[in-house]
Amino acid sequence: MIIVPGARGGPGGPGNNTVGAMRSHIWMAIGLVAGLALGLTAALTQSPALLAFARWLRPFGTLFLNLLSMVVIPLVATALFQGVAGLGDVRRLGRLGARTLGFFGATTIAAIAIGFLVGALFLPFTGVSPDQREALLAGSRGDSSFVQHAAEQIPGGARFIVELIPANPVQAAVEGNLLPLIVFVTIFGIAAAALPDDKRHALTELADVATRALTHVIHWVLLLAPLGIFALVAGAVVQYGSSLVTTMVLFVLAVIVGLALFMAVVYLPAVALLVRLNVGRYLRAIRGSMLMAFSTTSSVATLPVMLEAAETDLKVSRTVASFVLPVGASIGRAGSALFQAVAVLFVARLYGVALGLTDALQAGAAVFLTSLTVASVPSASIVSLVPAFAATGLPLAGLSLLLGFDRIPDMFRTTTNVVGHLTGAVVVAAVEGEKLE
Repeated sequence: MIIVPGARGGPGGPGNNTVGAMRSHIWMAIGLVAGLALGLTAALTQSPALLAFARWLRPFGTLFLNLLSMVVIPLVATALFQGVAGLGDVRRLGRLGARTLGFFGATTIAAIAIGFLVGALFLPFTGVSPDQREALLAGSRGDSSFVQHAAEQIPGGARFIVELIPANPVQAAVEGNLLPLIVFVTIFGIAAAALPDDKRHALTELADVATRALTHVIHWVLLLAPLGIFALVAGAVVQYGSSLVTTMVLFVLAVIVGLALFMAVVYLPAVALLVRLNVGRYLRAIRGSMLMAFSTTSSVATLPVMLEAAETDLKVSRTVASFVLPVGASIGRAGSALFQAVAVLFVARLYGVALGLTDALQAGAAVFLTSLTVASVPSASIVSLVPAFAATGLPLAGLSLLLGFDRIPDMFRTTTNVVGHLTGAVVVAAVEGEKLE
């Protein structure tokens, strides 16, 4: 368990043991609501003073994200190493890895199916007139060099396999791809697990001390969470809030409904039936992680909060939490996959492209495979749609259109991803025989 000065324990319910900054849900919620209020007011009234103030705040939000990101990479390395090396039994690591990958793979497939279903149900309401379609087409003919450049960076096929073992895993992590770092640390941890106990314990104790020190840093950074959330949300709403047209609003609504349905029929039943946890208690335990994910739109930035919630509030062992959560933050993106499934249908509707069953299957397969390669950063799910667009013949310019109003669905899909990471941790822990209370 991670111990932080100022943390409070007691039988009063979930959340009493978490670090003070993480438990300040009221202040974080106030920051979120205040940011929404400021952004919407500025966007609707177009007051020069409010617009200028909202834009002036944005660097503070960026600073908050940078401070979180500063700690994430070393925290992933130390926590994952401690979890893998602490197993001792390499056979258990293989079992733990298979169960983790199985959970995230199965839930991603379910998310894609639900995304196509919800998208198909909402499409009849997205009536696009010829004039609207021409306007959207004209707007998408702008410079899409960013999308094309980013698309070229997506690894695929043999390149993806090669880049799992990079020459410099730290550089890969700095560039936003944690999977190569996870592979390296896992291999290093397996080697440490095979050492004699006295030597292995020396390494795991060092990793434990480093993890505790990094948690102190996170505690200090999260004291700024209310201000950071306020600045991030206000700036985003001002930038994107007034640019949505009716069809885009329906698309965002379809994504939100799909994500809510997915959590209601997949994640929460898994918690209730497989883990035997009270759903209300579970949601209270993870609310800090959900709020952080919603505000930052980065599952990696939320990782420190997830680790604390899993170990302290949900009583998941450090071994399981330190393995499942970093892996989930790297490849567990069921929420993003659902968003992408809806986006494929939406863009096809805008451009008048008819998609058959074969096209949908090809797009779904592309979404599933590219979910393994997406960097855990805001709006990365847009760029990773390139293979799905190529499989279905959709114009790449549609990605530029999606980028313009991605912040709102990004908040919801990142929150869903984080709920999935924590659900994966408790499910794997329960299957491993741990008693969660």
